[in-house]
Amino acid sequence: MELIEVFKALSNETRLNILKWLKEPEKHFPKQGAHIPKEENFDGGVCVGDIQEKAKVSQSTVSHYLNIMQKAGLLESVRYGQWTYYRRNESFIRAVIEFMEIEI
Repeated sequence: MELIEVFKALSNETRLNILKWLKEPEKHFPKQGAHIPKEENFDGGVCVGDIQEKAKVSQSTVSHYLNIMQKAGLLESVRYGQWTYYRRNESFIRAVIEFMEIEI
């Protein structure tokens, strides 16, 4: 686990807000899944465009932020055609919290 990368990813207010919003996507974003095939399941996933709109940053900036967070392990993504959906990587987040409780 690269904690430095996790902390770097969370050191930006917008990225931290994105992670908070994705904790309860139904509360912070419109209904999702319009581009997800019916046989697929990506519960909690939010389309990049909706994240960008809420964050009030450019598409390239939000994509960069999401990439940083995914590389740190905080997010998972799936692509359906031209649409990419992101959600929290809950098992990784729990592991980070557990590590911090024990080690720090």
